[in-house]
Amino acid sequence: MVRFALRRLLDGVVLIFAISTLSYLLLYLGGGNIARTILGPTATEETVALKTAELGLDQPLIPRYLDWLSGAIRGDFGRSWFTSQPVTEAITSRLAVTLSLVIGTVILSAIVAVVLGVWAARKRGLADRVIQVTAILGFAIPNFLIAILLVRVFALNLGWFKPTGYVQIGASFTGWLATVTLPILALSVGAVAAVAQQVRGSVIDALRQDWVRTLRSRGIPENRVVYKHVLRNAGGPALAVLAVQFVGLLGGAVIVEQIFAIPGLGQVSVLATSQGDIPLVMGLVVAVGIVVVIVNLVMDLLQGFLNPKVRLS
Repeated sequence: MVRFALRRLLDGVVLIFAISTLSYLLLYLGGGNIARTILGPTATEETVALKTAELGLDQPLIPRYLDWLSGAIRGDFGRSWFTSQPVTEAITSRLAVTLSLVIGTVILSAIVAVVLGVWAARKRGLADRVIQVTAILGFAIPNFLIAILLVRVFALNLGWFKPTGYVQIGASFTGWLATVTLPILALSVGAVAAVAQQVRGSVIDALRQDWVRTLRSRGIPENRVVYKHVLRNAGGPALAVLAVQFVGLLGGAVIVEQIFAIPGLGQVSVLATSQGDIPLVMGLVVAVGIVVVIVNLVMDLLQGFLNPKVRLS
């Protein structure tokens, strides 16, 4: 298992290096006159030249990249061109907010998807069809529309939640829970739909296997057969879909955070890309890449635990 984890971790490091290198080259090669973009069209040529030298943009691209890479390895991604705030500080304070939404969504989605998927696989008939139709609708409706509907119904009409705002979990757990409930529900609908469909199909396939009939013939209770043996066998494909959903939720959270005015990565991502704040954009690219690698590593380890054959692949 240790060699398996190290191999996956090494693959992740190579992936982050490739993504960061490509992003750096694309941002700087396709950015045009960056100093002019920052200062605006009314700036004089002398001011633009001074700004170019200040940002180090008058140096060759490869030395600049190597300098950035050496700093990134040490955790120093430079400073924002517009606020002068260290990029690491700007991201870490907001990454925790976004991850709280995404992790809460994944946990809720996994629980609900397993319950619905197993129920649909065991009951079949009308219950199965209703769950499938509901899952398709949930997958088809964008999460930002669901977020707007939740705000309209539960915040504006019923007054159960505040429509916008965020409370740090350290300040008040109940306040934090009240501010993340609607965003998590908005993000969970599509994830539940995708994972539930995968759980349903995997459980149906597993229930048709000969070893399941053998377990039943030994007098093992049906719930134990399903939840201990069948669900473990069907867990691998469901985990793969859940990992993909986790990555997709990072992008979905950007929009949902804007709707609920949550100070996560969504706000800083929109602002950095609209302003052309390349150091901050590069920090976001690396941060998201690291999160994706960690999530895939955890999912690979869980799959290796559920199915030892995965560790040999």
